Amino acid sequence: MLLAPSPYLPFWHVLTRLGEAQALLPLAAMAMAGLWACKRQRLVVRRWVTGFVLVFGLTLLSKVAFMGWELGIASWDFTGFSGHAVCASAIFPLLAWLGLQAVRSARLRALGLCVALGLAALIAYSRLPVGAHSVSEALLGFDLGAAVALFALWEARPGTDGETSVRVLRRSAGLSVLMVALLFAAPWIAPPPRTHQWVTTLSLALSGREHPYTRHEMHRRAAGLVAWAQTSAAATPAH
Repeated sequence: MLLAPSPYLPFWHVLTRLGEAQALLPLAAMAMAGLWACKRQRLVVRRWVTGFVLVFGLTLLSKVAFMGWELGIASWDFTGFSGHAVCASAIFPLLAWLGLQAVRSARLRALGLCVALGLAALIAYSRLPVGAHSVSEALLGFDLGAAVALFALWEARPGTDGETSVRVLRRSAGLSVLMVALLFAAPWIAPPPRTHQWVTTLSLALSGREHPYTRHEMHRRAAGLVAWAQTSAAATPAH
């Protein structure tokens, strides 16, 4: 079930906005453009786009399937993957790698990517205290996004071996710093997100329902089935 209100709720409400698609998707496009300028990073871009399109589509499908066709898992309290968790864990490592490719130390590169995933994990967790998602939805969303990042960056090589010009590396590092600054400014400058309303509208349009299926209805139905099963078992005569 969703968590009880947290005393740090204002903090979580600010932090959770760092995972909004309206902020992260434009930054991801900028990061891909910066990485594409480095020839040896183009495979990273291709892999990331392939993985992210598949995972983003799966995330959208899970939400539409629940709200439109009542496809959820009550025992997991699952109504669809967390889009914030997916976007954060898939995109943060990409933004980090744009700057980290200019770092010679493999340990520092690994540390930078771990920091990016750590921040993404915090954003995934923030979906719980703000009442947007359950543990399963946030955790599975984080796992999906992290899988995209791992797939894209697996065996990725830095640009410090002389094949990439110093000018390109400096530009990439500067762009990475700029995007991080924009990201942390997003909670105060970006308008309130409307992605949930759009997904709800899409679900109703495709399914023909008048109202979206809700978490409360899922658990009420599950409780009713359990009660019916218990009553039936009690009424069955023993042999």
